[in-house]
Amino acid sequence: MRIDVLTIFPGYFAGPLDTSLVATARARGAVDVRLHDLRDWTTDRHRSVDDAPYGGGAGMVMRGDVLVAAAESVWNDLPPSATVGTAAAPADVDGAPPRYVAGGPRPRTVVFTPRGRPLTQALVRELADEDRLVLVCGRYEGIDERVHELVATDEVSLGDYVLMGGEVAAAAMVEAVVRLLPGVLGNAASAAEESFEGGLLEHPLYTRPPELRGRTVPPVLTSGDHAAVAAWRRARAEERTRAVRPDLLDGTGGAGPEEV
Repeated sequence: MRIDVLTIFPGYFAGPLDTSLVATARARGAVDVRLHDLRDWTTDRHRSVDDAPYGGGAGMVMRGDVLVAAAESVWNDLPPSATVGTAAAPADVDGAPPRYVAGGPRPRTVVFTPRGRPLTQALVRELADEDRLVLVCGRYEGIDERVHELVATDEVSLGDYVLMGGEVAAAAMVEAVVRLLPGVLGNAASAAEESFEGGLLEHPLYTRPPELRGRTVPPVLTSGDHAAVAAWRRARAEERTRAVRPDLLDGTGGAGPEEV
């Protein structure tokens, strides 16, 4: 899988991409993550990616021309100097127009926005089946509406709270998707037995020592009776889900929107 991230803070991802299983997956070639600085597509000496909103109001809005040009360049693997999607856009090496254009056919492109579809495990599984993802990180008050119309194939939200930008959401999506790619997890069963798989939170987990400050491991887990262990885990998962996330049981589960 290839994942392209469009952001004004590419340095933000140095830690998340170079740590743990994501770093291992990149080293093994399971995923190719490419970072793109949106300021490379600006045209003024200040490298401005935002401007005041039409109609007035607080905050600044990310410019649509910068984001559209960046998306088209990345979709088509063209350098920032190529202004894709305009009458002056150069043809590709074969003399044909670029394959991907704003408002037309395009790779799976996610814009993080408060109105987006919640980032759930079901959506993560869906995205993990793609060959390519493009993630667009907003900042400031928001993104020019025309970017949502021309660039996004998906609008996604991380939760009902306000963030300073979409980088946190993008990092979360990268990690959630990458861990589902073939061969990334050491034990494939790990992904099938965790929270949100089957509509339940995960059952309680225990390891050594068998006693910790007066609290002991449930005897069933050391009984060697695999059927009894499975039944206990299922019952505890249902119990935990009913107690803290009953919405998952009634089919209304999911996170709400977040600011980016």
